[in-house]
Order: sequence, then structure tokens, then C-alpha cells
Amino acid sequence: MWTFGRKLTVGFALSFLLLLLIGGLSYRGVEFLTRTSYEVTHTHQALATIDGLLSAMKDAETGQRGFLLTGDDSYLEPYRSAVTEVPRMIVQLRALIRDNPSQQSRLNQAAIMMDNLLQLHKERIDTRKAAGEDAAMRLVRMGDGKRRMDELRVVIGQMEDAEEETLKLRAKEVEAAAHEVRSAIGWGTLAGLLLVLLAGFVLNRALSGQIGAAVRHVQRSSAELQAAANQQAAGARETATSMTEIATTISELLATSRQIADSAQRVVSVAEQTAGFARAGDGTLQAARETIAAMRRQIDLVVDHMLDLGRKSQQIGVVLDLVSELAEQTNILAINATIEATVAGDAGRRFGVVADEIRKLADRMTASTKEIRMQIDDVRGAVNTTVLATEAGSKAVDAGARQFDDVTATFGRIAGQAVTTTDAAREIELSTKQQATAVEQLNIALSNSAQASRETEASSGQTSQTATELAETSRDLLRLVQAQRA
Repeated sequence: MWTFGRKLTVGFALSFLLLLLIGGLSYRGVEFLTRTSYEVTHTHQALATIDGLLSAMKDAETGQRGFLLTGDDSYLEPYRSAVTEVPRMIVQLRALIRDNPSQQSRLNQAAIMMDNLLQLHKERIDTRKAAGEDAAMRLVRMGDGKRRMDELRVVIGQMEDAEEETLKLRAKEVEAAAHEVRSAIGWGTLAGLLLVLLAGFVLNRALSGQIGAAVRHVQRSSAELQAAANQQAAGARETATSMTEIATTISELLATSRQIADSAQRVVSVAEQTAGFARAGDGTLQAARETIAAMRRQIDLVVDHMLDLGRKSQQIGVVLDLVSELAEQTNILAINATIEATVAGDAGRRFGVVADEIRKLADRMTASTKEIRMQIDDVRGAVNTTVLATEAGSKAVDAGARQFDDVTATFGRIAGQAVTTTDAAREIELSTKQQATAVEQLNIALSNSAQASRETEASSGQTSQTATELAETSRDLLRLVQAQRA
């Protein structure tokens, strides 16, 4: 598909190639013209040097003739100058025509001729100085000098003709090069104008078509981008608000966690105190248990003593039965003695008194025995009651001891539970501190998230502003495209 960028690239590439071709042809033409102008200048220098050589030889011949006619040495100045300048000009001319072999050959021939001619001038001058004017004039009249000068003019003329031909040839080459450059510039300019017109037409269509569609697409995209940026900004604001509320809640949760940690710490302290009290209570219960055991042993000892007292009361009863029986037998004996004393009359009166006293003593003994028996029975009943009460107390002590055992076991479990509670409270304290640390980190993370949300909101605002500017730019560009189409 020929996109606008590809068309623009092809247009610029063709323009670049055309300009490069025109520039290359122009550069080659200018380079050729420059080189040719140098060569023309070179040829003119060669012609000037050839003319200088001929002029020097003419001046040498004229000076030599003036000296021969007048003998004035001042006429030899042109000759002496030619003797000095001619070799230098030959070297200079040889360098100027070194690329032309035929001219080099002519120059070699001319150089020999000029050397011979200067040698001839020297011989005539020497003859004029040595043999006088007549001898010198005879040599002149021989015409050898004129002939050599004419031959030199012919060779110099050939060299000048060759250089003139070279000038004409280079003039034609310059004309051809200038024509080529003019053609290249003219046709290249025409092709460039056509290419610019074609590129303008194509770019206009592309600008009206593809760029217009692209601008409308950019408008739609900018509108969507602006809507998305607005939604993103709204979401960022809601997120920031939520983050702030969450941060506030987290702060409250952090304060609550710290309070829980303090409460857990206090619970640990109370639990440790409770465990200490439980251990102290267990010790007290152990002491009370020992006391109850001692009481039980004392009660058992009392029961044993009471049973022994009961047994001894029974033995006293047996003795009282025996005493009662003796008292009854004594009473019977006293009654019998009274009867016998009564029977005995006055002799037995005194015996009867004794028998009556014995009877009374026996009655009193019987009554005392009964009274003692009754007291012993009371003692035995009290002993039995005491034994029963003591046994009941012993059973109560046993029950109390078992209850103390239960209480002790309960206190032990309470102490164990207090230790467990202490450990649990410490774990709760540690967990609460870890939770508080985690909450602080979460609070920091939420603060960072809130800051990121606010930055996102600011970035969304910038994006929305950029989308608005892009939409305005696209509308301006669309108006420009539509104006170009109109």
C-alpha cells in the first residue's frame, strides 16, 4: 500500500536523485570548465612564452646588428638579456607543454636553432670586436643569420599554430561542456518542476485523503484518550479518597492494635501474678492438707481413746455389778442379822443395831452403785456419741481432705491454665506487635499508594490537557486539509 510516508519518501527520493544528477552533471561541467580554463590559461602562458622567446631572439638580433653597425656596446644589452632569459623561458615553456609531445619536439628543434643563432650572434660580435666592422658586415651579408631566423620563425609559427589549434579545440570543448551544463540545468530544472508539481499533486491528494483520515482518527483517538484520562483521573481521585479513608482506618486500627498490645501486656502481667497466686495457693493448700491429715490422725487417736474409755466403762460396769451384787448380799445378810438379833432379844439388840447400820450402808451402796451405773451409762452414752461424732468428724475430715485434694488439683490446673494464659497472652502481645508493625507498613504502603494515586491524577490531568491540545491541533490540521482541498 502506498502510504503517505512512502509517497513522501519516494517524492523526496526522486527529487534527491534528480538534484543529485543535476548537481553531478553541473559539477562535472563546472569541473571540466574549470580544468579547461586552467588549460586555456596554460595555453595562453605557453603562447606568451613562445612570443617572449621570439621577441627575445628578435631583440638579440637587433642588438647584435646595432653593435655591428655602431660598435656601441650598449646595443648588446638585448643580446645579453636574451642569452640569460632564453634558456629560462625554454625551461618554462618545456614545463608548460610537457603534455604535448609534438610541441616538445618542436621546442627541442627551436631550442637548438636558438642556441645556434645565439652562437652565431656571439661569433659576429666577437668578429666585430676583433676584426672590425667590415669583417663583421661581410658575415652579415652572407645571410646565414636571416636564414636561421626565418627557420626559427617557421618553427615558432608552427608552435603558435599548434597552441592556437589547442585553444580552438578547448574553446569547442568549453562550448560543448557549457551546452551540456546548460542542458542539464535546463532539463533538470524542467524535470524538477514537473516532479515538484507531480509531488505536490500527489501530496495534496495524500494530504486530503490519508492525512485527513489520519487527522480524523487522531481526533477520535484524542477524544477517547481525553475520556480515558478523565475516567483515569476520576478513578485516581476515588482511589486517593479510598486510600485516605483506608489510611485513616488503618491508623485507627494501628491505635487499636497498640491498645490491644498494651492490654495484652497487662494481661500477661495479671496472668503472671495469677500464676504466682495460684502457686502460693497451691502451697497453702498443701499446708492445709497436711494440717487436715494431722487433724485426722488426732481424731483417730481421740476415737481410739474414746473406744478405750468405752471399754473401760464397760469394765467399771462389770465392777459395779459385782459391787451391787455384794451390796445386795450384804443387805440380805443385814436383814438376816436383824432378824436374828430380834430373835436374840436384848442380847441381840446391839447386834441388830449393827446389822441395821450395815443394811443401811448396803442400801446406800446399792443406791450409789445405781447412781454410778447411771453415770457410767451416761459416760458410755457420751463416749458412744463422741465416738460416733468423732467418726462422723473423721469422715468429714476425709471428705474435706478429698475436697482439698480436689481444690489442690483445681489450683494446679488453675496454675497450669494461668501459665498457659500467660504464654497465650505473650503470643497475643507478640502477634499484636507484629500486627502493629504490619499495620504501620501497610499504612506507609497505603500512603505511598495514595501519593501515587494523586500523582496519577495529576498525570491524568496532564494527559487530558495534552489530549485536548492534540484534538485542537488535529482540528486545525483538518481545517487546513479541507482548505487545501477547497
